[in-house]
Amino acid sequence: MKRLLAALALTAISGTAFAHGAVSCPAVPKEEKKGQMELQKKLEAEGWKVRRVQNFNGCYEVYGFDNSGKKAEAFFNPKTFERVWPEGEQPTDKK
Repeated sequence: MKRLLAALALTAISGTAFAHGAVSCPAVPKEEKKGQMELQKKLEAEGWKVRRVQNFNGCYEVYGFDNSGKKAEAFFNPKTFERVWPEGEQPTDKK
């Protein structure tokens, strides 16, 4: 039983690690990066509810809810704050 639970836990952890596919941002010198709080404030001004911002493969990874209220895991370039889409994903709304 313990082995089954351990296997299920490992599967769950590894599944979330690869859930968003390949995403990376170009290398940006530290002095050119904008702050994570600046991104959070920008997104909140656009109607997002940001739960967490963290670094991931050179990008800022944002967890929360987008401006339409949908649960979101999104990636942004730390220099430009442009949204970066993981490989195989496309923007859902074309503005």
